Amino acid sequence: MAKHIYVIRHCEAHGQSSDASLTEQGFQQAEVLADFFTGKKIDRIIASPFLRAIQTIEPLSKRGNINIEIDERLAERILSTRDLPDWYEKLQATFTDMDLKFDNGESSNEAMKRIVNVVEETFKSESEHTMIVSHGNIMTLLLKNYNSDVDFQFWTLLSNPDVFQLSVKDHEVTLERILE
Repeated sequence: MAKHIYVIRHCEAHGQSSDASLTEQGFQQAEVLADFFTGKKIDRIIASPFLRAIQTIEPLSKRGNINIEIDERLAERILSTRDLPDWYEKLQATFTDMDLKFDNGESSNEAMKRIVNVVEETFKSESEHTMIVSHGNIMTLLLKNYNSDVDFQFWTLLSNPDVFQLSVKDHEVTLERILE
């Protein structure tokens, strides 16, 4: 029996803080996302605690009467606890050196381990069709765990929202982009 996890990057939002709301366009994107999944079997929804992730999946949750489970491990990766004017270059460097860390931030390996644990637990659960709603950087690290070709350039090409399907059958994981 195959199990499927839809990994979703949140819709367009007003900024990066944990309480940043979706934009007007983001709310429209969330409705389109709900339309896309209408008719598809969904057993479970797990989301980052960040408001933009929850708002992204609320329309589908309400339509399907599916509870949104919040998992702190799906929160966006913390690159640093201080403002980094050159954050883009620093983020890029963390894809080359997966153990590189800045000022109380997480290395790529630490963040990857955090989100991979959620996915591995989900694959072992009873759910056959699960949605995970998260953020671009940590989602890229998750996908890199299953496909070594995923890199910083891949992250730069993500859209809001973006949807990938991870499937596991006979202990083999496949990855496919299904909506961008």
